[in-house]
Amino acid sequence: MTVRALHAHAKINLALHVTGRRADGYHMIESLAVFTRFGDRVEIEIADSDGFSVSGRYASAVPLDASNLVVKARNALREQAGQRHMPPVAIRLEKNLPVASGVGGGSSDAATVLRGLAETWRLDLDDADLARIGLSLGADVPMCLMAKPLIARGVGDELSAVPGFPALGLVLVNPGTAISTADVFNALSDRNNEGLPPLPRSLDFHSIRNWLESTRNDLEPAARAIQPAVGKALSVLNKAGAGFARMSGSGATCFGLFETGNVAKRAAVDIRSRHPDWFVAATRSMTSEADTHGQD
Repeated sequence: MTVRALHAHAKINLALHVTGRRADGYHMIESLAVFTRFGDRVEIEIADSDGFSVSGRYASAVPLDASNLVVKARNALREQAGQRHMPPVAIRLEKNLPVASGVGGGSSDAATVLRGLAETWRLDLDDADLARIGLSLGADVPMCLMAKPLIARGVGDELSAVPGFPALGLVLVNPGTAISTADVFNALSDRNNEGLPPLPRSLDFHSIRNWLESTRNDLEPAARAIQPAVGKALSVLNKAGAGFARMSGSGATCFGLFETGNVAKRAAVDIRSRHPDWFVAATRSMTSEADTHGQD
């Protein structure tokens, strides 16, 4: 069998409102999320025995044991499918995204492996089945399975696609700092905030930017208190000419919104020259109509 090569797209929370907390401790959110063309890469191949290996810039930060979401995804899918014959597979992950950085890298890797293995093993599972398995792995996995512009509510499991959403020019910046999601949520001063305002009827760069000005990332103040480098990353993006800048997820990755991909690329070159040790990537978000699951 040939190698199945798939993209694991970074997830960017353009806006993230914390709207409450359930009795079991899980936080309720409302978030507008998009997925970028830049991300990790997964290869799946039938093998003599199961294997998992990692390469890429951030490989050294990735565990190779059963604690890794990729391994958990493989095992969960096997368990779900029961007695069907599922031959061993070699899974190779190219880790291009920083770990624990607020862009759903591990969740996107797991989602990509779920979808890729379901195809490789020819399992009769629909999107709802995969989403249910994904949710057992983490709240972000169902979002990453959809991998298109969406509104997430609940604990991140109630998903609504956003039709007609355009590609956005983005620069992603991480100052080389991992932030614990649990620490950020624990540091929140207010967990009962209003939800997102309605999206504009016409979706383009200017209307989206203006809408974002009326929204928040409720995790950003806590993350900045834990790691002041978040504030520096935002300042650098603004100085590079971003039309809008904000932290994604629980940080520390921040994004800058740029009107065109070429402007974003120039800004990334400038930021990288000033901060060569940082993670800096110019990319574009996937549109509502993009085929996010294709192979190379």
